[in-house]
Amino acid sequence: MQLADPVTADEQRFWINTVSLDHVDAAIEGGFAQADHGANKRLRQPRRGDEMIFYSPRTELRGGEPVRRFTALATITGNEPYQAHVTDDFHPWRLAVQFHPCRRIEAKQLIDRLSFITDPAHWGLPFRRGLFAIPRSDYETISILMTAC
Repeated sequence: MQLADPVTADEQRFWINTVSLDHVDAAIEGGFAQADHGANKRLRQPRRGDEMIFYSPRTELRGGEPVRRFTALATITGNEPYQAHVTDDFHPWRLAVQFHPCRRIEAKQLIDRLSFITDPAHWGLPFRRGLFAIPRSDYETISILMTAC
């Protein structure tokens, strides 16, 4: 069995970030990505120039209506995460991004075409990881549909 080559420092990477729709809308307005409820650990993995697709399972973090759509596209523009002051007891970590015009598309229509979805019967499971890397081919499959007129 041959292992894949490790990612080089200059290689562009592609990400899915699972975020409720209300938080995606706030991120678009503010020009940032936030992950893992504002934690810093995984947000240090994306690098400037990487591409990110946002997936929204629901309209709100704790409840709301089901969305189950890819809801935004962005390019990472920040060099590293920064801490924001939202309230006295909430200081989430964020990463600067530039959002791109796109349309929101249903994720379920793509489950047979995405390599990171290995069990079509439980297609939503991978998104529970929050922020995770995907292959370029999966990014292209999603982004082409999101940017189609």
